[in-house]
Amino acid sequence: MLIYKIFRQAEWKAFQADGETRGAPVDLADGFIHFSTAAQAAETAAKHFAGESDLWLLALEADDLGDALKWEVSRGGALFPHLFRDLHMTDVKWSKPLPIVDGTHQFPDEMT
Repeated sequence: MLIYKIFRQAEWKAFQADGETRGAPVDLADGFIHFSTAAQAAETAAKHFAGESDLWLLALEADDLGDALKWEVSRGGALFPHLFRDLHMTDVKWSKPLPIVDGTHQFPDEMT
């Protein structure tokens, strides 16, 4: 099962340059890296990235992340994937721009 991470362009470029990341500022504050499932990603974008352009969507295989990936209850009682280790470039299956059109982020067809 693929899970998804949204990064701002500067965060994505830093991750690419360094080869690993502890995540975005919210991840650093919470002590883990936040991810979303395909069903949760649009709501995550609307809630935490409303109106922001220059975003990147990264896809990762949940099973490849091992025991460091925990599924924890978050908004609305839904289980969200949280990673309790650094994220490595080798974890990323693909990355795509996440454009905003008419105020809504446009997710790639591969997610459906």
